[in-house]
Amino acid sequence: MEHKKDFIEENISEKSYSLKELDKVTLILSAGFLLVFVIFTIFDSHFMTSVVNLGFKYSTQFFGAYWQILLLATFIIGLVLAISTGGNAVLGRTKDGKPEMSTFKWLSIIMCTLLAGGGVFWAGAEPIAHFMSPDPMFAVTSDPFQKAVNALSTSFMHWGFLAWAILGTLTTIVLMHLHYDKGLPLKPRTILYPLFGQRIIDSWVGSVVDAFCIVGAAAGTIGPIGFLGLQISYGLKFLFHIPDNFTAQVIIVLAAMLIYTVSALTGLAKGITFLSKWNTILAIFLMVFIFLFGPTKFIIDSFTQGLGSVIQHLVPMALYRGDTGWVNAWTVFFWGWFMGFGPIMAVFMSTITRGRSVRTLILSVSILAPLITFFWYTIVGGSGLAAEIAHPGIISGPFTGFNLPAALLAITEALPWGTLMSILFLILSVAFIVTTGDSITYTISVVTGGGRHPHPYLRAFWGILMGAMAIALISIGSSGVSAIQSFIIIAAVPVSIIILPTLWNGPQLAMKMAREQEKEAREGKDPKKA
Repeated sequence: MEHKKDFIEENISEKSYSLKELDKVTLILSAGFLLVFVIFTIFDSHFMTSVVNLGFKYSTQFFGAYWQILLLATFIIGLVLAISTGGNAVLGRTKDGKPEMSTFKWLSIIMCTLLAGGGVFWAGAEPIAHFMSPDPMFAVTSDPFQKAVNALSTSFMHWGFLAWAILGTLTTIVLMHLHYDKGLPLKPRTILYPLFGQRIIDSWVGSVVDAFCIVGAAAGTIGPIGFLGLQISYGLKFLFHIPDNFTAQVIIVLAAMLIYTVSALTGLAKGITFLSKWNTILAIFLMVFIFLFGPTKFIIDSFTQGLGSVIQHLVPMALYRGDTGWVNAWTVFFWGWFMGFGPIMAVFMSTITRGRSVRTLILSVSILAPLITFFWYTIVGGSGLAAEIAHPGIISGPFTGFNLPAALLAITEALPWGTLMSILFLILSVAFIVTTGDSITYTISVVTGGGRHPHPYLRAFWGILMGAMAIALISIGSSGVSAIQSFIIIAAVPVSIIILPTLWNGPQLAMKMAREQEKEAREGKDPKKA
């Protein structure tokens, strides 16, 4: 008797573009809510901003501490699971026993999708922000190098171990087991199957769960797409004196929308993989160039000491509540942003991780990816800090008013071949947003379309919708984009509740898979046979 995985594998690999599996309830709820939000924001941006700010306030006030504990618990439980026998379990076993995707492609897609546009503009801006206004957890110091290390440590905390763990470890384990081994749909609602059984799969409640998760991920993508238009337009004016106006911003967003939509239409094997590969190559080139020709000694010293600092203070920094105003504005904001992506990223990770072990997944996402991120932040932000220490005001001056693109361009201009570096970093910014846009477009289409090969019309719909919404929001200025960016925190409230059961279901299912696979190996059974 064939194992159920054979049936699933055959069906999900068949490129059937029927819309019969379209979840109309999820589609209407998610797309409808986003459209209503954008329309209200355009007609009365001040009112919507006040509503969003109020929701932001209460979300961080009542859920901030919970989110801090949730992310820390996810990271620690994942690490314990990785070194246990449960780490041996293979997720979504393939016929030949090998991963579907090469390691380089897999890591490239992960880094480009999860790091996203934050890997460029925030890498330049956040370290200088914490350098000028230090994290209240650190003691006051007049030593500029120690201030730089503390600033990098805070940035490492926000973009490091905990942030990556919530995006693709325990939730991915639960979803992959239930989808590939049990035949359940590749949708966020499946994460709740261990608690509610088939009811959550078949009922309208499951559609609502999916819609919540789509709204969180889509809002988290629309915001960066809109900011991309604003930031690249600023950069083009800075470098080439091209007018920084709405027309330029629209052209930039339309170009990005066209690229990521076409990429999503071609699927994982072509467009998404192709863009991620070249995005990674460009990022590696820039890292190597800056490391060799930039402030090399400062980069080495600050990276090493900053890494040691964040490891030493990981738990106190993760749970710090001494200054809740600062915590809500920084740590809790980032946690809500990343959690909003969590379930949708678990769906995406499930489509690219087949054939890899639980241990490989957790160590790659929770440890390796953060270490790469730390080095990248040191390369970009650390170079800015070195320039600021040597020439006070050279980075902090342009950054005044929290001007992210100005901070990045000030850093690149301070490097050898500054103009070329600035151009390459702007290209990289577009590449990061595009690779995130195509991945999110594809994954949302998977959730609403009911299979790994969603209909091209559905992919085009979501790609165009998110781009059009970004254009609509930037038409009223940066306040429109900021409104949906802050709304992500509100959307993270229900998503964080959906994620919670994976703290115990993830380890349980991994241990169960490991025992079953070990038994099959001892008995000499083909893992594809029951």
